[in-house]
Amino acid sequence: MLPDVAYRVTGVETADLATHLRDYQRLLHEPASDAMPAGYLHVLAFPLATAVMVRGDFPLPLLGMVHLTNAVEHRGPVRVGDRLEVRAWAENLRPHRRGVQVDLVAEVWPDGGAERPVWRGVSTYLAKGFEVPPSTSPEDGDRAPAGTWIPPLPTGRWALGPGTGRAYGAVSGDRNPIHLSALSAKAFGFPRAIAHGMYTAARALADVGHARGDAYRWTVEFAKPVLLPGTVDVAVTPTEDGFGYVGWNARRRLKHFEGTVTPL
Repeated sequence: MLPDVAYRVTGVETADLATHLRDYQRLLHEPASDAMPAGYLHVLAFPLATAVMVRGDFPLPLLGMVHLTNAVEHRGPVRVGDRLEVRAWAENLRPHRRGVQVDLVAEVWPDGGAERPVWRGVSTYLAKGFEVPPSTSPEDGDRAPAGTWIPPLPTGRWALGPGTGRAYGAVSGDRNPIHLSALSAKAFGFPRAIAHGMYTAARALADVGHARGDAYRWTVEFAKPVLLPGTVDVAVTPTEDGFGYVGWNARRRLKHFEGTVTPL
């Protein structure tokens, strides 16, 4: 059973975040601006979502959780100097073939009252080896097996160094050991450190660039982790209503992530 609680922090001042935002923009290859991209607002809300997951009555362990998907609505510009309110809670505990999955929901609101949040993110995590209480809906979390995947023509290539996880961890506050070094990652079954999923998703969002506009939906589904150091081929392609993106290992033809960016 998930804790029936939502955390809320009001009066979040962003005037002193200019340097931190610039650090994020340089790391993620976002253009310099006082406007916060959706990936940065995820970073801003992440500590509050983490606070929900480390509660004593949260039924799943934070360490070892696998990030499966993310879905974000960025409904308008948020700028350095804006005063914000951040909320976070957990919901929708449900089965997965390999354990249990859960949604962590975070919202960013203009402080002082508004009809709806300016940003909303739903992060879905998997806890392997756990079981869902019988009262929970018996849906299965796995999709049907896909056929052979054929990579598209790449539009870019990222060369990620061994310190990529440490650099993003310093900016985001997500210092999960699987991202920091080969030694700490091996304790969780990885041969080397792996890149943060949100680093790869946010960098793909940056690759879409200004064409996404000031308001957009942004989704990502994670597949095979990116081992560090490593090279990721990326394709950003126009669709009927926006853009699709995918990243993969060209040598092994393994998909790392894919998602969409849809202007609102």
